[in-house]
Amino acid sequence: MSRAGFSVCLVLTVGVGLAFVVPRQFVATAYAQTQGDDRMTRMPRPQSGFDLEVLVDGRPMAEYFARGRTYVEALKGAEYELRVRNPTPDRVAVALSVDGLNTIDARHTSAWNSSKWVIDPYQTIIIGGWQMSTERARRFYFTDERDSYGAKLGQTTNLGVISAVVFRERQQPVSINPPRPIYRDREKSQSEPSNQPADARAGESGRKAGIARADDDYAATGIGRSVRNDVRWIDMELEAQPLAELSVRYEYYATLLKLGVFPRPNYEPYPLRRREDSRGFSPEP
Repeated sequence: MSRAGFSVCLVLTVGVGLAFVVPRQFVATAYAQTQGDDRMTRMPRPQSGFDLEVLVDGRPMAEYFARGRTYVEALKGAEYELRVRNPTPDRVAVALSVDGLNTIDARHTSAWNSSKWVIDPYQTIIIGGWQMSTERARRFYFTDERDSYGAKLGQTTNLGVISAVVFRERQQPVSINPPRPIYRDREKSQSEPSNQPADARAGESGRKAGIARADDDYAATGIGRSVRNDVRWIDMELEAQPLAELSVRYEYYATLLKLGVFPRPNYEPYPLRRREDSRGFSPEP
């Protein structure tokens, strides 16, 4: 298939609707109300004009720039959302990953081959969790590596990073039905709530993923409570080259000190080298 990708998209229909796009390209489209910019501490906008923000309690988290990357301070146990703004007159599709896992189907692929959220011209979407079906999502929350969704799926290479890659639409979509399941059966069974205490579940998933107890101080994202989030699929054709690529690293305060994001004497980066190599998507084939 050529890179002028044909896609099937999903649109959220509850409240201010959301939608997304998935490969062939399948893409998810999100219709959302334009949000005001109430950030108190922020980095300059990227030249593309696209913006990726991490929200806690509806407010943007302070951003810090160091080592060529943008960082936010994770707050353990806090639920968070991701806000992406489209400043262009064109509809776009956004491949959005957390800890290297696509927020729609939890797969780790290239940005081009991933499922995508779609944003109308001059609009903003807010994504608050992992999409589990066409009706439900599970909230993002800050936790440690052993309790992360990545650990539950055995995908722990890219923890601590949020990435968005934006593609422009080539032509208007055509509504289709029905949508296919968003997750694989294995992922569905692993994502169901457990009767085990949270600490026991974290320990078990950590052992399966080979994560050391010493990594508890590193932030990751868990799969939280279930919320209503209705979507539908649409057809969509995308341009081959992305318009923008955005990335945010998140860590707890103590780790940001070690990284030198916050000033600290005797900085030793070596223990964090693995996490600094985290990426949102795999390289294009």
